[in-house]
Amino acid sequence: MASNGRFEVYRDRQGAWRWRRRLSDGTVIGAACEGFPDRATCEANMTRGVMPIDKWEFYKDKRGAMRWRRMAPNGKVIGASTQGFRDRLSAEENARLQGFRPLPTR
Repeated sequence: MASNGRFEVYRDRQGAWRWRRRLSDGTVIGAACEGFPDRATCEANMTRGVMPIDKWEFYKDKRGAMRWRRMAPNGKVIGASTQGFRDRLSAEENARLQGFRPLPTR
């Protein structure tokens, strides 16, 4: 990935606030999994950064591509990849843009 991309904040069809992250070529590489009632709450979710209490899940989608999703301590999905990746390492690299930090290996 050439850059970390840029965030966009927008209103969805129901009027809720959402965010997405785009690369310079327009590819969406991450997005909110829910709409927020106000822009400030949306931006707080968007810039959540590294949160050791969050859980990260890496999984294969129906087509066999690797994806990620981020969950708050209450189990609610708060972010997810918007595309599949060829392997887990590539998915982790993308998730790092949203605050994922792998556990140190011993």
